[in-house]
Amino acid sequence: MTTNNIMQYESKIWATADLLRGSGIKESEWPSYMMPFFALVMIESRLLRMIDIFKIESQEELGEDPIEDMDKEEYLDLIRDKGQGYNKYIFEKNKTLKDICKNDKSFEIDFDAYLNGFDVETKGLLGVDVSDGEKFLDMKGVVTKLRAKKVLLGYTKEWSEIDLKAFNNSEITTLEEHIKRKWADISAETAGEQYTPDDVIALIAEIIASKIKKSNTMLKIYDCTCGGGNMLFGVEDRIKRTIKGERYTSTYGQDWNDALYALAKIESRFRDDSKIEHGNTLTNDKFGNDEFDVVVANPPYGVSWKGYQKDIKNDKTGRFKYQPSISDGQLLFMQHLISKMDAKGMGVVVHNGSTLFSGDAGSSESNIRKWMLDSDIVEAVIQLPTDEFFNTGIYTYLWVLNKHKRKRCKNKVMLINASQKFVPLKKSKGSKRKEIDKPNRLEIVNTLKKYKDNEYARVFDKEFFYFNKQAIRLTNVDENGNSFEDHLPIIKNKTTGENKKADSLKLKPIKLSNGERELDEFVITEYDTAIFDSLSDYFFQDIRPFIASLDYKEQPLAITTKDADYFFDTDRETIIKQGKRQKALGCGKIVIKASFKKATKKMSERIEITVELTPDYQKDYEIIPFLKDETENQKAIDEFMAKYITKPFIYLDNVVGVEINFNKVFYKPEELQEVSDILSDIEAIDCKLKKLEEELAI
Repeated sequence: MTTNNIMQYESKIWATADLLRGSGIKESEWPSYMMPFFALVMIESRLLRMIDIFKIESQEELGEDPIEDMDKEEYLDLIRDKGQGYNKYIFEKNKTLKDICKNDKSFEIDFDAYLNGFDVETKGLLGVDVSDGEKFLDMKGVVTKLRAKKVLLGYTKEWSEIDLKAFNNSEITTLEEHIKRKWADISAETAGEQYTPDDVIALIAEIIASKIKKSNTMLKIYDCTCGGGNMLFGVEDRIKRTIKGERYTSTYGQDWNDALYALAKIESRFRDDSKIEHGNTLTNDKFGNDEFDVVVANPPYGVSWKGYQKDIKNDKTGRFKYQPSISDGQLLFMQHLISKMDAKGMGVVVHNGSTLFSGDAGSSESNIRKWMLDSDIVEAVIQLPTDEFFNTGIYTYLWVLNKHKRKRCKNKVMLINASQKFVPLKKSKGSKRKEIDKPNRLEIVNTLKKYKDNEYARVFDKEFFYFNKQAIRLTNVDENGNSFEDHLPIIKNKTTGENKKADSLKLKPIKLSNGERELDEFVITEYDTAIFDSLSDYFFQDIRPFIASLDYKEQPLAITTKDADYFFDTDRETIIKQGKRQKALGCGKIVIKASFKKATKKMSERIEITVELTPDYQKDYEIIPFLKDETENQKAIDEFMAKYITKPFIYLDNVVGVEINFNKVFYKPEELQEVSDILSDIEAIDCKLKKLEEELAI
């Protein structure tokens, strides 16, 4: 049989939902009813297939029918020893789900016995007899609800007609991909989770297969958010088909969604060398110190990790170099996956665009990207087409990771803009309207192998994606280029004994006026008891709001001392000292503060108002291209400042950030229409309008 033949069952499986619809069950709840029954027919088909394979293998070895000639208990022990599941009804009574559904009078009893005839592990995964703890596929709960609606027999009979025995693991996985995709479309519990379509899985597998060399060693493949296992097992199957038996494979996965874990676990038992674990990968890594040859994942997008923030912060494994924004855990999964790659490991991880550019220089997101590029782990980033996934139309990206790059790839990163490498689907599948067909996939893989520039791909030194975020302190000046900084008093540093400029000039005012109100007290101990209950009320209700409202640039604010008046001339952008003569002191700020002081042993409670003159400093940031040579980098910063900064400044901190911007690299400006063509279009529209006016006049 081929995978095309198995797809005939897609519509039949989905048709089982008709009975759910007729029973008044909400569409968003259908997956929870369909998953356990899909697992049931999948398990039964594998067990029946096991019998056929067992017969064939035994006949080839012994030339006899093992079931007829072998002791039955011995035969059943061999089946149990395979560890792929067991069912008393199937192996001991030779009855299937279809047989049970033939007798409606005994169905209820037979079906319960059939479910309880499974081995302990299978019953646990199906959720046959759970009362507490994980329900996994919750077969018990689903059966109870269907029985209450009196449709259990009819629903079970629909599923019993689906015979998958003739199909192998890979073929059933392909069918699973399509069914689970529809579940993902309608489920209300898939926020942030983007089901990976089979064409993207195929592209990932082909990228990995292109890097695998023939070897007798086992190729260990790991997915830290494996869901139902479709990506993990799909990649394994496609790698096997691509490299045609040149490498043995084993699969490892973990997921904490109960139902999806159960489906993946059931699938894994029918595969050689496969291990699936249940739990949150980020807080409870079930694979400990294990490392893998290949890592793949499509972690949820934009999903908060607030619920386990404490666990992440207290993590002792050292895998999380930085902690990204709590609203999106994608880069936590990225760091975890890198920690699971062995010394020559590779990986392909699916993300949305936020992991490329979210976070400013110095942020955890930028630092994670910098750490990845510093470590020379990123070989390429591939932009996929929009409308590629089933429940989102956004751009998605493949991060190609490699700890054992070829010489030509060392310290470089390739960007591949595969946004146009698709064929349109004849019929949309949810939001999926495009597909990366095989010719386009092979072209992308070949481009990655060549690692050379072409019209849609470019190779860069990794430092291309770095940038300087240079902090500077600007000193604002007046029309003559002067700053109040020149009038700051000189004070002695108490620690070093050296003279230095004070931060401000403290005034001793006798009056403060803004044209509407005057203050002539700067240490206030009395208040109007008819209006205010206390000095504190006077401060919070009157003085502090008034001081906060003062704006020396917007109001005729004047500060009077014994020697002179001070105010700000907005036209000349300078502080004026008005004494016997008027003197411009340079650009600066008039800072007025009010504070309430509680009573002490020596001082009564009071309101203190202070006035200071300070230079007008302004912190600013400049984004400047990065050069890996430290001397050249500083020279480039200095040249940038000389060219673009005209005010006096001093350097503050410089932080190196990293972002990957596809738009910047592959931007193509829209071609503007010729003026003559625009005029022709306008003339044509005018003609049409005149013709319409003439027709209306008639």
